[in-house]
Amino acid sequence: MLKAGVEVLWKAWTSLLVEDANYLFVCVCVAGVLECGGPDFEDEDEVFEAIGGVLQEVSSDSKNEEDIRDICLQMFNTLKLNDCDSARKQVLLDAPVQLSQIAGECVTTTNDVQGIWMIKRGQNTTVNAKKLEKAEAKLKAKHEKRNEKDSQKVASPLVLEEASASQASSKKDNRIDASGKNKSYDIRIENFDVSFGERSLLQGAEVSLSYGRRYGLVGRNGLGKTTLLKMLAGRSLRVPAHISILHVEQEVAGDDTPALQSVLESDTVREGLLKEERDINTRIAAGHAEATDTVRLSEVYAKLEEIEADKAPARASVILAGLGFSPKMQLQTTKEFSGGWRMRLALARALFAKPDLLLLDEPTNMLDVRAILWLENYLQTWQSTILVVSHDRNFLNAVVTDIIHLHSQRLEAYRGDYENFVKTKEDRLRNQQREFEAQQQYREHIQHTFTHSHTHTHTHTHLYIEIAQTAVGGGPELKPLEKETEVTLRFPDNFEKLSPPVLQLDEVEFYYHPERRLFTCLNVSADLESRICIVGENGAGKSTMLKLLMGELTPVNGIRQAHRNLKIGYFSQHHVDQLDLNVSSVELLLKKFPGRTEEEYRHQLGGYGISGELAVRPVASLSGGQKSRVAFAQMTMACPNFYILDEPTNHLDMETIEALAKALNKFRGGVVLVSHDERLIRLVCRELWVCENGGVQRIDGGFDEYRDILQEQFRKEGFL
Repeated sequence: MLKAGVEVLWKAWTSLLVEDANYLFVCVCVAGVLECGGPDFEDEDEVFEAIGGVLQEVSSDSKNEEDIRDICLQMFNTLKLNDCDSARKQVLLDAPVQLSQIAGECVTTTNDVQGIWMIKRGQNTTVNAKKLEKAEAKLKAKHEKRNEKDSQKVASPLVLEEASASQASSKKDNRIDASGKNKSYDIRIENFDVSFGERSLLQGAEVSLSYGRRYGLVGRNGLGKTTLLKMLAGRSLRVPAHISILHVEQEVAGDDTPALQSVLESDTVREGLLKEERDINTRIAAGHAEATDTVRLSEVYAKLEEIEADKAPARASVILAGLGFSPKMQLQTTKEFSGGWRMRLALARALFAKPDLLLLDEPTNMLDVRAILWLENYLQTWQSTILVVSHDRNFLNAVVTDIIHLHSQRLEAYRGDYENFVKTKEDRLRNQQREFEAQQQYREHIQHTFTHSHTHTHTHTHLYIEIAQTAVGGGPELKPLEKETEVTLRFPDNFEKLSPPVLQLDEVEFYYHPERRLFTCLNVSADLESRICIVGENGAGKSTMLKLLMGELTPVNGIRQAHRNLKIGYFSQHHVDQLDLNVSSVELLLKKFPGRTEEEYRHQLGGYGISGELAVRPVASLSGGQKSRVAFAQMTMACPNFYILDEPTNHLDMETIEALAKALNKFRGGVVLVSHDERLIRLVCRELWVCENGGVQRIDGGFDEYRDILQEQFRKEGFL
């Protein structure tokens, strides 16, 4: 580009350039200015504004303004042409480029080649240096202005669509609510819509929640389960005002409040009574008591006794212990805990507060297997109403009394646990299919009879229409069933088999702090046939062990050995949180794996259910399960031969978890995973490792034996 600029100036002032080296210097400087700012110029007027004055100074009287503008136009066209060529053409050279040889061929008047910016100007130059500096300053300001605009564009926050709900109101219900006569804790919401931006999630839906029953809300990723919980929690849908609602959604704020006290404070009734008791006693002690204080104090004591306030600390401690908080941890301040532990605190506060309607969104995501088993036992005796979104099949079977299935923008209720739901749904679908086929056959029979009749009178036609309309019991015309698309996942495995040993840790010792050793004498190995699941309490070192296997952490002592052709694909439990939320899924893969076509990126994403419009929507607008699928697509695009997965089922719906299990079983490489999902463990794993007490223990009896061990621990510790 610089050479092209010099050539334009050379043709305009050949005689002057040859005669005066100062003119050569100025023109090369001007070309250098254009070289730096070429992409910023939008037309020849901007070029003239930047360098026109300098060129007029150079030309003296030999060029008028029109000539200078013509030269600027040539310069602008030359710069833009070079920009296009450099952007579009990629040439494979036949031999290495020798820059020294090219430099030697350049036109110069001296053997001492120097950069143009190092050349000293002659003292007798006729060029106005101030004008040249002014042109350079103007170009620099233009650069800074453009960079500022680009930074503002990047920093601008992503505007996300918002969820909304609408509901047909009933005057009768409104009057009952306003009068305060509605004392029922049953909830019935009819004829309501829920949308997310312009997308309709529910249309004309209705839901009934009977007090004391436990409901599991299930459905595919991205259909609106979490949004429905938020609409209920925010009372965007009509829930009687006297019904208290708690939605476990956000972690507890970190401050100086001890964990146990944080849980106790969630019972606002108890806290209010205790505060009133302290205030009255303070006034009595100070001699400022009113006549009614003694009577009121007796009432407060009676209410505290009624709600068993004295037993509250013990009950809160049991809940915290069941969720994995040791006695020492219960006394720690909330700011000392990580985000995952603060989410457990939020769950503990909700369980302690006992709201009339408890809304739980994937409560098992933050828990280890031990805490999940405790929570299953605890919720089985829950007295009020629960609505829980969960993709843990075994958790739903243990906890819920009813299933609400979200599909096709409506809600369908089923009695019983998840297994009963699956069976009943399949029976319903079979019956609906039989009814549809029977109706179609009957209609075809009537039509055939009518078509072959010899007398087509008006009466016959009218009779045929009536018969067709009342075919099979007089119901409306049935529509063919809308079957949900089957979820399929596939992990590429077109790689060479690796001979053992593939990956192993020998006599490994590791710690972050010498006083707390995570592993001592750790000996584990895996090959391409391995299907290993690691379980254990949070903080036992499961994720650390995965990082030791991957080589991300170096053992303090011992050796990690890995096959030279081992290629590991890693899925972190925080992988979804690390995605760039401001770009689309296609752009995400483009950044990670540049140089491929958009069709390749779309094909990769489509293999994980991210297709069509989903692939070009901002990642931030996708559901948790859809983000997980994007993370899987990103992980598998490099075609690893060994997968290390840390809690891969978080946010995935049940159909995708089943598909994940099938894909892992078909995969010809090795698999080591950490998971709390009992269903996935039973479907995939051939070995179960328990991480505890500074080592890893293999459980020969599999998950059944591990579950029995935990149940026995609960009984000994008094949690059951």
